[in-house]
Amino acid sequence: MPGSPQRSTTGQPPRGSAASPVEVRRSSRRSRTVSAYREGDRTIVLIPARMSEAEEQRWVRVMLDKLAAQESRRLLGDSELTERAERLSEQYLGGRARPASVRWVTNQNTRWGSCTPAEGSIRLSHRLQGMPEYVIDYVLVHELAHLLVPGHGPRFWRLLEAYPRTERARGYLEGVVAAERLPHLPAARGE
Repeated sequence: MPGSPQRSTTGQPPRGSAASPVEVRRSSRRSRTVSAYREGDRTIVLIPARMSEAEEQRWVRVMLDKLAAQESRRLLGDSELTERAERLSEQYLGGRARPASVRWVTNQNTRWGSCTPAEGSIRLSHRLQGMPEYVIDYVLVHELAHLLVPGHGPRFWRLLEAYPRTERARGYLEGVVAAERLPHLPAARGE
C-alpha cells in the first residue's frame, strides 16, 4: 500500500545505551525529515523509505542522542545522581566504588567533576546538566574510578575501559571546551 510505513525492529539499543529497544519505521511519504519518540518501552524512529541501511543506523544514533539530551534536561536531583552513581558502579566497576555523597555544584567552571577519595565525595559541575546521559554517566564513572584509583595512571584508564562510551563522551566534552574557546561573532542582522 503506497505511503504506509515499513517497520523494522533493530532490537536492542546501540552498545552502551541504557535506552529501550528501537523500532525504525520507514515511510514513502516522508522525504527528508527524521524524528523519534518514546512509545511505552520502545523508541520509535521515523525515517524516509529511501534511506540506506548506513544512513538509518547513523540517524538512529543521532536521534537516540537527541532524545537522551532532552530527557536529561529534566534536572536530576542529588538523590537521583547518587542512585545513578551506585547503578553505574555496579554495572561497570563491580560495585567496588561506593560514594558517600554525589552532588551537583556550581563552583566548578574548569572541571566537569571532582572526587575526594578520603571522604568518598563526588561533585559534578552544573555545566553538565542538559548534556546527553552518556556524557553525565561517563563523568560519574570517571569520578567513581577515582574512589578506587586516585591518579590518572594506566590502572585508572583500564577501569574506564569498562564504560563503552568513554571515547565518545570525552570527544563530546572536548568539543564543548573547544566551542567555548571560539570567538563569538556578533549575530547577523535580521536573525
